Amino acid sequence: MGYKHLSEIEDMSLYEYEMKMQAFNLSQVDKQHEMHMQAWLNHQVTATKESGKKQVPVFKKYEDFFNYEKSLKQVEKPKQKSISPRMKRMARIAAKLNREGR
Repeated sequence: MGYKHLSEIEDMSLYEYEMKMQAFNLSQVDKQHEMHMQAWLNHQVTATKESGKKQVPVFKKYEDFFNYEKSLKQVEKPKQKSISPRMKRMARIAAKLNREGR
């Protein structure tokens, strides 16, 4: 967990220690998930299908398997956050209070 000295652990509260242990255990599950996903992808990339009497790859090009550009665009595109009428009203009230100097 990255601790160099026992005193770092001894200075924690029991609650903090339990939370850090839970976070560590969750990170281990994430690592296992990534390893299994990699194994699955390794299997998928070698998938074949029948074409007539012969087997041909399902994915002819890397882009058929993973579209890097499309994935980047999805991450980079701004997310539209819907603003509820209540949030708009609260923003107007806050703006009014700021103008009045409160």
